[in-house]
Amino acid sequence: MRSRAERFDELVMDAATRFEGHWGRPFPAFELGVEDVPPSDPAPWEHEEVPLGRFFASDARREARVVIYRRPIETRAQAPSDLALLVDEVVAEQLAALLGVSPRDLDPGYDGD
Repeated sequence: MRSRAERFDELVMDAATRFEGHWGRPFPAFELGVEDVPPSDPAPWEHEEVPLGRFFASDARREARVVIYRRPIETRAQAPSDLALLVDEVVAEQLAALLGVSPRDLDPGYDGD
């Protein structure tokens, strides 16, 4: 039996794979990760609420990174059936930031605005 964290990781990977297929070409090099919670040093624009994910642009030392935060997403999901939808929304938002496009360009069903 898989753990809750393993099932969550699978949801994130499935969403990223599906969105790359919809995009129709490979994404640029980036790291995709899942962490339980965001660090305790929020970005200046995150003072109001806990982030569900973050995009970190590449720099001279690292590839671009997309990090999805499991516990805040699980907490925000109103019901277990909402979890996959919320993961899709957050992954679409962060990958769209990576690509410089609208989340709807990756997920036509995106409804996060």
